[in-house]
Amino acid sequence: MPDDVAKDAGVEAVNSQAEAIDGRELKAILEAVLFVSPEPVPVARLMSILGTVSKAEVVQALGILTHDLDQDGRGIQLVQIAGGYRLVTKQEYGPWLKRMDKAKAAQKLSRSALESLAIIAYKQPLVRSEIEEIRGVETSGVLRTLCERKLVRIVGRKDVPGRPIMYGTTKFFLEHFGLQDLSQLPPLREFKELGESEQALLPIEDESLEVVETSETALLRRIRRYE
Repeated sequence: MPDDVAKDAGVEAVNSQAEAIDGRELKAILEAVLFVSPEPVPVARLMSILGTVSKAEVVQALGILTHDLDQDGRGIQLVQIAGGYRLVTKQEYGPWLKRMDKAKAAQKLSRSALESLAIIAYKQPLVRSEIEEIRGVETSGVLRTLCERKLVRIVGRKDVPGRPIMYGTTKFFLEHFGLQDLSQLPPLREFKELGESEQALLPIEDESLEVVETSETALLRRIRRYE
């Protein structure tokens, strides 16, 4: 069976290559794999691709690659986001990328969508009525937009009469805003022009902290930096 023989030969070739990978070549392979990947790649996935290379070797090579790309004169960098590694362009070269004819600016979120996204990010999981209680306005259209943009998803139903749908953020939310996980969200110490009763509904890291009223929360500032 020629096809089976060829397939077995290909597997053996890959395995033999994996056994012979040195540190320099391992770094180059990782760079190539991450370059073509459309999403963050976890270490476990990289190990499965490489075959016999250990986790320690992969992590060490990723560290070296990160250091090399951090040097002056490089336009890309290796970052840890959403539970994996990903090659991204450096922020300071953003204006040049926008000059590309094929680069289309993504439609920005409205202020109401940003406010709702911030509430969901910090207080998830929660239902629509809870979001509306905090914002004081109807949010069905905003939630639909956030779901369409893959920033928010349905995570279940609340165990109360009517079993309303609960919402939470997505993996794409982490990728889009450069977060490894939700623990990297900045502390919510500042609220966007909310009344005292509404502020009480939002989580604060330290309840003794004085509430500072400002035009936008720390998360909204971070969101706008990534638009």
